[in-house]
Amino acid sequence: MKVLDESKLRDYVEQFNIDDEELYSNISNEETFNFLQKNIPLFECPDVDFERTYYFRWWTYRKHIKKTKDGYVITEFLPDVPWSGKHNTISCPAAHHYYEGRWLHNAEYLDDYSYFWLRKGGEPRLYSFWIADAFYNRYLVTLDSNPLLDLLPDLIENYNLWETGWDWKGYHIGQRKNGLFYTIDDRDGGELSIGGHGFRPTLNSFMYGDAMAISRIANLARKQDIENEYRSKASKIKNLVQDKLWDSESKFFKVLPKEGGALKDARELHGYAPWYFNMPDSGYEEAWKELMDKKGFYAPYGPTFLEQRHSEFIISYEGHECQWNGPSWPLATCNVLTSLANLLNNYDQDVIGKEDYFKTLKSYTDSHKLEREDGKILPWIDENLNPYTGDWISRTRLEFWENGTWSIEKGGKERGKDYNHSTYNDLIITGLMGLRPRNDNVIEINPLLPEGKWDYFCLDNVFYHGYKLTIAWDKTGEKYKKGKGLMIFIDGNLRANTENIEKIVFDLKK
Repeated sequence: MKVLDESKLRDYVEQFNIDDEELYSNISNEETFNFLQKNIPLFECPDVDFERTYYFRWWTYRKHIKKTKDGYVITEFLPDVPWSGKHNTISCPAAHHYYEGRWLHNAEYLDDYSYFWLRKGGEPRLYSFWIADAFYNRYLVTLDSNPLLDLLPDLIENYNLWETGWDWKGYHIGQRKNGLFYTIDDRDGGELSIGGHGFRPTLNSFMYGDAMAISRIANLARKQDIENEYRSKASKIKNLVQDKLWDSESKFFKVLPKEGGALKDARELHGYAPWYFNMPDSGYEEAWKELMDKKGFYAPYGPTFLEQRHSEFIISYEGHECQWNGPSWPLATCNVLTSLANLLNNYDQDVIGKEDYFKTLKSYTDSHKLEREDGKILPWIDENLNPYTGDWISRTRLEFWENGTWSIEKGGKERGKDYNHSTYNDLIITGLMGLRPRNDNVIEINPLLPEGKWDYFCLDNVFYHGYKLTIAWDKTGEKYKKGKGLMIFIDGNLRANTENIEKIVFDLKK
């Protein structure tokens, strides 16, 4: 039983196709409806911007599923770019590809992608990449442990190579004597950031996440020695991050430029990265006051990467096209929203709430737009945004970069179009709709939709732990005619029902 049919999906796909100049094709526009019909959960809500953006992001994601001689891979850019690796892959956004793609019904795409990174020519350390965590969080949806167990030795080897480190343009990337991991900002996905090179909250959080994931995978493999070893590594990183990267005066996690030095003075959005992995102990939540502060990170089209009160904050249309010193970046925004969902689900705090989550997700949703020369507004995802106007900065600049046209050196025509460097649908599924993936038979649903915001919503045909799951909210019972309130269906059978939008937890086996 489905609550929703595919009519809205068809309508959205047809409109996206009409408005699209299809220059690059893996799964073609003509094939897209059939592909999505077979592969994605359906979604409906009263806010057309959320609904359209949900389907638009699936429509763009399939463009990046690329069949190669090494199996399927997922790309970031549609045109080939000179800084990519094999098959135009780039490790910087790859974890997002897993968090988003884990909801596809066909497991083959990410199975192949996993083996590509570790055994078929991928470069998982070209940029920061929380690869073990991404693999494990995909497992929490499928409960298929076979790829995890098979690739455990490769994940351990990858982690060990991060510990050993390597030289890059005069810097040694990897673990240093103080126990923290050092990198330069552009290898951490943040060119020209104010925090700059150093012991960054991002990479150190990623290494914590990977250590915890390896420990959990080792538990599945019944290898207690490895489980204990990597849990110990994670614990050490956590203590070091809290001790060395927390600025007790400004109440924020920051970059430490060098061993024995002082923290940088800038609050940057990556200071929320520790919560992406539920790393911090309680007591650090005051950092979240900055997210909704107009002198901090809040802006109409998504949070700024650097706090706006900082003297070096700037929105520039000169110099490098990818500046992390002011603009809003979908890659960073989705990280923050994942971190915030974890905070709201797993911490007892009153600093920030569901209204703030919804407002931030709404601004992110509203950023998915581009106005054509003829005035038509298109759904759009690109690189970086002017947080005050919604203009896609890189696109505005790159279109006329070289003699009034696109530079091949910068990626060529439409470099940023349908850019696959962030999540959106995972935020809808695990955040707004509240499906919290777990490694047991318990279903946990905790929608982060504020009370009174919508009279209905439905997330349907979700493949989860081998079941088909539906989450539906019908305030009056008249919308879906399936009952009243918040309802959870498993394989078409109503398994839980509450009068209000609230947390629901139940055992599938009971």
